[in-house]
Parts: sequence; C-alpha cells; structure tokens
Amino acid sequence: MSFEITTAMVQQYNDNVVLLQQQKPSRLRPCVREEGVQGEYGFFDQIDQTAAQKRTQRHGDTPLISTPHVRRRVAPTPFDWADLIDNFDRPTLITDPTSKYAVNAVAAMNRSIDDEIIAAALATAYGGRDGTTTYAFPTSTHQIVHGSASLTIAKLLSAKEILDSYENDPDEPRFLALNAKQVTALLNTTEIKSADYNTVKALVKGELDTFCGFKFIRTERLPSASSVRTCYAWSKNSMLLGIGTDIVTRVSERADKNYATQVYAGMSIGAVRMDEKGVVKVEAYEG
Repeated sequence: MSFEITTAMVQQYNDNVVLLQQQKPSRLRPCVREEGVQGEYGFFDQIDQTAAQKRTQRHGDTPLISTPHVRRRVAPTPFDWADLIDNFDRPTLITDPTSKYAVNAVAAMNRSIDDEIIAAALATAYGGRDGTTTYAFPTSTHQIVHGSASLTIAKLLSAKEILDSYENDPDEPRFLALNAKQVTALLNTTEIKSADYNTVKALVKGELDTFCGFKFIRTERLPSASSVRTCYAWSKNSMLLGIGTDIVTRVSERADKNYATQVYAGMSIGAVRMDEKGVVKVEAYEG
C-alpha cells in the first residue's frame, strides 16, 4: 500500500445548513393581550370597579357614582438584526445560507419578544394622564417566596388563591411561566403524578400542560439570582404586548459593503403590566 495514498483522499461536505438547537417561536406572545401602537407611546385606558349605593328613601335624588378611569403606557423599542454574505464567498459554499440566516434572525426576534414580556411582568409600569404615574409591583401581596423549595403544589395553589382573591375573571386564560427544572420538580410531585389529582394526558409523554387552572409555558429565559428562579403566573389581559412594527425581514444588496447580500430583520415592540392584581411572582429555589 502506498504511503502517499492520503493525497488522493477526498472530503465530503453536507449540502445542507442546519440551525443549532434554540428557541425559535415566541412562547409568551400568544399568552398576553396584543395591541398595535402608533407613535412614540401607546396609551390604553381602563375602568376600575365601583360600588352600588343602597336606596334609603323614596323619590330621593339619583346618586352619581364617579367611575374611576386609569391608563397604562407602553413604549415600543426598535430591535435590529443583520448579517452579510459576501458575493465572493458564494462560489465557495455548497449551499446558499441566506434563507437560514433569515430564519435565525426571526428566531432571535421572537426570543426578544419573550424577554420584553418577562421583564415587564415585574417592572415598574407607567400610566396616568400623561404616562408619568408609576405603578410598582406589589411584592407584599403578590409574591410567593421560595422558602428553599422548588416549584411546589402549595405554591401553585397560593398563586391561584391570590388571583382568585383579587377577582381575576375565572373565564380568562391563566398562565404560569417556568423553566425545565421546575417542570421536573412538578413531575416528581406525587399529586401531579397521581390520576386522582391530575387529568393532564401530556404527562404520559413527560410533558406538563395544565394544572390548577394554569396553562404552563416552559421558557429558559426567566431571571435567576442566588439560586432563586423567578417564575410568574398571570391572567392574559393583565399583560400587554404593544406592536409598533411587527417582525419584518429584508434580503438586499449593500452597495456600501462591496455589494454583499444583507439579511436583515427588525421590529418595534414594548410590553407593560396592565393590572397588578393579575400577576403573581413565584420564586423557586434551585440550589
């Protein structure tokens, strides 16, 4: 056998470009109220509850009940993504990566949408007549501390109790965002695994769908600090996603970049917590 046969050996290259594992669609966008926004800010008006007045005399004056009006502000923020494909690189490539670049760009935008919704859930919200009134998240009444425990049935029941006690509409969809560790913790809970407590058929496949009235949304983008993961539960209309410009993609030639092909994606979005009564912070210990 020739010792120089390696010179004649060839290399095989796959003609398909595959995206590495990543979250592609937005998981939280379908779970919040969505509204279009024109201009620098979008303002959304709300009406708070009133109380009826008991009549104490015949033919008395009709009472006038002042209806409380409140308003929340959302500020869309622009997001951009772009990459270049040099024309002189094309002959050296087996396949044109342009379409996969576009898919990758849209996936990045969708993840940014989730990040904005997650950040807005517990952030200070702005509203009032001119949008300068601040609304802090009420940690004293709407937070379930970790207690050195992961996500538990007791915490789910506490979150449900808080939403119920503030008269969140039971017919309005409720969601709970959690990560993979919390899904595992719940799947290992006796009550969840027992058919006496749970009718979720997805458990057969090792997936968790709905329990305690919450639709579970798994996301690995929830914030964590000092081994404490911040999950949260909410009623759909208590969170709002404002769309200034929905995701757009462009593939065009850049004369200023030696006529390279640019793959571009952009959007303008913002999120705001609309009602403190409809959002609950649920801490889970991961130590």
